[in-house]
Amino acid sequence: MGGLLNAIELSAKGLSVQRAKMNVTAQNIANAETTRTEEGGAYNRQRVVVAEDKVTGNFSSYLRKADVQLARTNQKHLGGGMHAGGQRSELSSVDMQVIEDRESEGKMVHDPSHPDANEEGYVKYPDIEIVNEMVDMMAASRAYEANTVAISTAKKMAETALDI
Repeated sequence: MGGLLNAIELSAKGLSVQRAKMNVTAQNIANAETTRTEEGGAYNRQRVVVAEDKVTGNFSSYLRKADVQLARTNQKHLGGGMHAGGQRSELSSVDMQVIEDRESEGKMVHDPSHPDANEEGYVKYPDIEIVNEMVDMMAASRAYEANTVAISTAKKMAETALDI
């Protein structure tokens, strides 16, 4: 049953990441024409960077950290391959960060009547391509959908296991 819960937890983390990607992409699309921000200058495109955050340990080390007392049993009662003993397992987590693309030069458009135009009549717009943002949004949406299907499948597997 622990494997199913791990699968659900992993998919839930995936849902969080994909939702953040969709929110950032929507914000980029909404600000594609923003030439003036509170910080000054044109809006900077944002993106979500995801990296694996590995944590190593075994069950007993996490149990000690949680300070939970369990009833003790004889080690012979834990037969078969179910007992992990001192074996260390790697748990995987997600480290997600939203970063701004500050190195982008932006798009310079000649519009002398614009209030943010420079002395030569050019306005700096964000370097955001709507088509690319829509592709990113579709990819995040499909990944979100895949994670919901994985959670649904894990739930069905758990229900089927309980019916046995």
